[in-house]
Amino acid sequence: VQLQASGGGLVQAGGSLRLACAASGRIFSSYAVGWFRQAPGKEREFLAAVTWSSVSIYYADSVKGRFTISRDNTKNMVYLQMNNLAPEDTAAYYCAARSTPGSVRNGYDYWGQGTLVTVSS
Repeated sequence: VQLQASGGGLVQAGGSLRLACAASGRIFSSYAVGWFRQAPGKEREFLAAVTWSSVSIYYADSVKGRFTISRDNTKNMVYLQMNNLAPEDTAAYYCAARSTPGSVRNGYDYWGQGTLVTVSS
């Protein structure tokens, strides 16, 4: 499974961005695809995940109501719509795939490269 994240950029506080994760390989055999972020000097943080077969969706409390994860099976794409962004959302954002059932907050096997989101005040 190969993953490639895109869509990051510079946005003003209160603005929106949509990140995209392009998946190739046997993504249909993956258990879940998730989004994470890591800000400088901080630990990687789980944001959201969608299971590939049952389409169950999970969010971290910190982004619930502002971020929306979705997928397009026909294109093997997973998206993260981010609204009402704040400077504390500034980070490198990563998509990842987990191949086996389990917690959607960890245990991911495949990672894409990060896409940088910068939110100015």
